[in-house]
Amino acid sequence: MEKTYLKINRADTVVVCLQPMSKGETIEIDGYSVVLNQDTPAGHKVLIKDTTAGEDIIKYGYPIGHARTDLKAGDWVNENNLKTNLEGTLSYTYEPVDNKLDIADEKRTFKGYQRKNGDVATRNEIWIVPTVGCVNGIAERLAAQLRKETNEEGIDSVYAWHHNYGCSQLSGDHENTRKILRDIVLHPNAGGVLVLGLGCENNQPEQFEKLLGEYDHNRIKFLVTQKVDGDEVEAGMEILRQLYATACEDKRIDLPVSKLRIGLKCGGSDGFSGITANPLVGEFSDWLVAQGGTTILTEVPEMFGAETILMNRCKSEQLFNQTVDMVNNFKEYFLSHGEPVGENPSPGNKAGGISTLEDKALGCTQKCGKAMVSGVLEYGDRLQNDGLNLLSAPGNDLVASTALASAGCHIVLFTTGRGTPFGTFVPTMKIATNPTLAARKPNWIDFSAGQLIEGKTMEQLLPEFIDKILSVASGEKARNEINDYREISIFKNGVTL
Repeated sequence: MEKTYLKINRADTVVVCLQPMSKGETIEIDGYSVVLNQDTPAGHKVLIKDTTAGEDIIKYGYPIGHARTDLKAGDWVNENNLKTNLEGTLSYTYEPVDNKLDIADEKRTFKGYQRKNGDVATRNEIWIVPTVGCVNGIAERLAAQLRKETNEEGIDSVYAWHHNYGCSQLSGDHENTRKILRDIVLHPNAGGVLVLGLGCENNQPEQFEKLLGEYDHNRIKFLVTQKVDGDEVEAGMEILRQLYATACEDKRIDLPVSKLRIGLKCGGSDGFSGITANPLVGEFSDWLVAQGGTTILTEVPEMFGAETILMNRCKSEQLFNQTVDMVNNFKEYFLSHGEPVGENPSPGNKAGGISTLEDKALGCTQKCGKAMVSGVLEYGDRLQNDGLNLLSAPGNDLVASTALASAGCHIVLFTTGRGTPFGTFVPTMKIATNPTLAARKPNWIDFSAGQLIEGKTMEQLLPEFIDKILSVASGEKARNEINDYREISIFKNGVTL
């Protein structure tokens, strides 16, 4: 008989409906029966014990908020009768755990590119990076012309990464823009980069070049359009032809998976996210870390309510303190704008069965498995440590995915229950949380974790998932690449001049 509901943790006071369930249906759980009091959609929660107003409701073994009113066993639990426990910043105590990963080193490889500085890449592309949004049009024209002229033969793609910034920004916003653009220019997936400036912008090309540090002058070149007499497009094409010739010399070779850096992201989550896709990605994260590779978890506001799980997995007290600062600084960001810290779930999240931020966070954080935290990064920082890292960035899908790629990720794994087509400037693989989405949107979805509620075990599915990721790392196009859905977004907090 097909299972219609799931109790995730033995301490839970709710079960999750795996299919739509009707009023009057009976749930047999822990030796007793619970009759549903309302029709309840798939992915949503049904209470299995009477709960008084103010009492915590438990899912994943942790509180996901408290009952707004007295509730009865069999009630449909949703945002209307469940309220977050989250308020402001908190003080935390370091209570370290020691999670050792009992996973064998499989000595797997993928076919990637080896760069001169020792970095590896999963793509070999030509990029045009504007220092300021004023030259976006020129950048796009140059990219289109190079595509037409070369048909992208011998390389993977040509892209212009347009954005709205580089001028009229102050202090933190200005530096964030400079750091993200620096990170893109230095990303190993670029076999050649034309940094395209205007000349009068705040983000002065000469100063921006200094921010790059040591770099390969055969791979990264600058053009300031105001300094060009005559046709700046032809001047740009002359440079791009040189970069293209250099990039065409690169060939894929076998490289160890320990060189891979993978971003962990979710968006349009639903009640299945914490049951299927996020645990699957977590298993992959642990596997890659055990192979000597690197994963990065971000979306700090979506850690609220589950942050102590991550804090206690920090390898040192210093990392713990950095994580505390990362979480509380983001809470202060909300509070400074007069916004509550706990009202995060989107309309799509709520429709899919996620009722509070704690509910969302306890599902989201499963993407990083059980590995110890070996690094904590500020927004715009580049990776320094192998293993599991935490990165400061908001929950916004495009901003957070851009931040992951900017930190050095070769691929972003993006779990979704509602579906989304977008991608950032590295392959952005969509992992469906439920089989319905995978069937409805095959042009968006790269892999269905919904197979876990169709009869496949984690032990059966994980090797398939690993193989798929390594195939994409070796050149197989992700759906966002096939559809040409690729863009960047930079975090903005302050005023615009």
